[in-house]
Amino acid sequence: MLQDSDRSDEKPVRKQQQRSIVTQQKLLTAAIEAFSENGFKGTSTRDIAERAGVHHPLITYHFRNKDRLWRAAADRVFRDFTRSLSAALEDHRDECPKERMASLIRAYVHHAKSQPALHKVLVQEASCPSPRLDWLIRTHLKPVFEATFEMLGQLQALGVAPPGNTRLLFNMIRLCSGGLLALGNELRESSGIDIDDDATLDEIADMIVTVFLPGAVRKPA
Repeated sequence: MLQDSDRSDEKPVRKQQQRSIVTQQKLLTAAIEAFSENGFKGTSTRDIAERAGVHHPLITYHFRNKDRLWRAAADRVFRDFTRSLSAALEDHRDECPKERMASLIRAYVHHAKSQPALHKVLVQEASCPSPRLDWLIRTHLKPVFEATFEMLGQLQALGVAPPGNTRLLFNMIRLCSGGLLALGNELRESSGIDIDDDATLDEIADMIVTVFLPGAVRKPA
């Protein structure tokens, strides 16, 4: 009898926990959308609560304040991004260095298209110095960037990537990809380019590889 009572007590607790998780996810999804559209200063917690369809006090209950909610939202966006890049590298771990970098570029392009907040949040925060930008760089960008700098340096040594400042080259590749995606609406009207087409995304990635990684991997003599 005691065991049955314990089980019945656990059910309401589990349901409450599940509701809490669902509410958190709704708030994070709404926050990502709002912050990427309007920036941190232009977004109110009331707006986020309305988008999420939850009561406003629940933001304080789950995240304490707007800054912590922003960080939790950014964590989700950039952790998903890092996981997609890591998966691409793992899938091509036995390939040559050029193909591994090409797989990274393809993953970058496709993931950035599937999650527009990735670049929108960066553009919003990079417009002026802030503790949020410092945190974003330190927590999410630098670890990915440093590893990629090393990979590009190896490709330069192999004659695959053009010589020059490795960090500048990396950011040219990154901004070329992100800039095209960020201007999707304008490209459609001005140039007839449809970035919603997967074939176009593949072509963007392939052209970036052709332009920025023009050399072939030299085989050992």
